[in-house]
This record gives sequence, C-alpha cells and structure tokens, in this order.
Amino acid sequence: MTAQAASVASLSRRRRASGLLVPIGSCFIVLGGLVAAVTGPLELYRGSWLAAYLVLVCGVAQYTIGRADALLDPVSTSRSWPAKVIGWNTGNAAVVVGTLAAAPFVVDAGGLVLLSVLVGCLYELYRHPATAAPSGGLRVFRRLRHAYAAMLVLLAVSIPVGLLLAHLRHG
Repeated sequence: MTAQAASVASLSRRRRASGLLVPIGSCFIVLGGLVAAVTGPLELYRGSWLAAYLVLVCGVAQYTIGRADALLDPVSTSRSWPAKVIGWNTGNAAVVVGTLAAAPFVVDAGGLVLLSVLVGCLYELYRHPATAAPSGGLRVFRRLRHAYAAMLVLLAVSIPVGLLLAHLRHG
C-alpha cells in the first residue's frame, strides 16, 4: 500500500468515526431554522433564543467538531466520537430544558458537560504534533488546526457567560 493510499484509508476511517456529528449537527441547523420560522406566529416563549442556540451551538458547533475530527485529528477519533456525540447532545439538551424551565442548575450541569467535551476536543487536537497533512500542505493544515482550536476556546469561554446569564435571569 502506498503512503497516499494509507493516508486516504486513514482519512476514510476518521470520517466514518465522526460521521454522526455531521448529520446530527446538520439536522439541528434545519431544526433551528424551523423554530425561527414559527417563533413569531406561534409567539413561542424564548423562541428566538432557542432558534439561535439550536443553529449555532447544537448545529454549527457539532457539525464543525465532526468535520474537524475527520480532517484534523490524527489518531483517536474512532475511540472518542461516542463521548462527543453523547456528551454534546446531552449537555445541549440540559441547557435547553434548563433554560426553558427556568432551572439554572440544570443549565449548569449541561454547561459542565459541554465544557468537558470541548476540553477533550482540544486535548485530542494538540496531543500529537501536526507533522503530516492529509492534503493542502502542512502550513494550511496547521492554520486549520489553529482556527478550529480558536472556535473551541471561544465556545468554552462562552459557557461561563451563559451560565451566569441563566442565574441572573432566574435568580
């Protein structure tokens, strides 16, 4: 097997391993759009917040984590994806339910689960040095890794802000 064939096979395995994150994230993006469409006519309580949360956090972030795993994670995506799928969706469910039910401690629990997933993603990303790029050259590969890391850090920093807002709103 040539080095290129081995690289393609490895990328294929990683894409299969993180494959649930991408379609679930895509579904949340569509669901958030549907919620946004009915928020006004149905006068949904916190509908605009829910639509934005479903699209951005449940959808776009999950989709990006899945795509980044498939493209950037050099080693263990196949072992960690169940924790990411379960953790990300359970944490988001707790945040949504806690927010809609005015239960800030449920939001806290969900936020902690989400934070643990983000820390795990960062750990996996930088556990091994970027010495081999699947395509596009090492410089582009490193820039993609850093952009993905920046997104993970931005999400992690936003969690305490959201938790504080949940307590201020209901405290």
